Amino acid sequence: MSSADDSGTTIPSGCNVFVSFPELLMLGEFVFGGLVWILVASARVAFAFDQGWVMFVSVFCFVITTLLFILYMAGVQRCSSGWTVVDVFYHFIAAVFYLSIAVLQASDTRYSQFYGKDFRINIAATVFAFVATLLYTIHAICSIVRWKTSS
Repeated sequence: MSSADDSGTTIPSGCNVFVSFPELLMLGEFVFGGLVWILVASARVAFAFDQGWVMFVSVFCFVITTLLFILYMAGVQRCSSGWTVVDVFYHFIAAVFYLSIAVLQASDTRYSQFYGKDFRINIAATVFAFVATLLYTIHAICSIVRWKTSS
């Protein structure tokens, strides 16, 4: 198995994805993004239009993060050095999107008329959305540093 430096990119491949720092964050993004998706889908909401955006972002980022993780494990980033740019672009956009849904979820939870179980579920979804935002932001920053040092 060749190292990532031999192929012109610093994104690891194979099982190295599980031990390299920025890619290890993808597991947390996967878990917390999935939790946001599940929790928002399972609770009643007062603002259905806002929750549509929350669901779109959480499902979209969940799917793309899973896809990127699988592609990185398969080693497709060895074919082109453009994957570092894709990594930077995706994680930056995901961080901005997740920040928007975390704030929106917090606002909707605050002004929600539902209390009890649904209120607690929405609070948990808000907390997990902020955690996912933090993970995507850290990954975006690490990806930017990796991109700048590799070029």
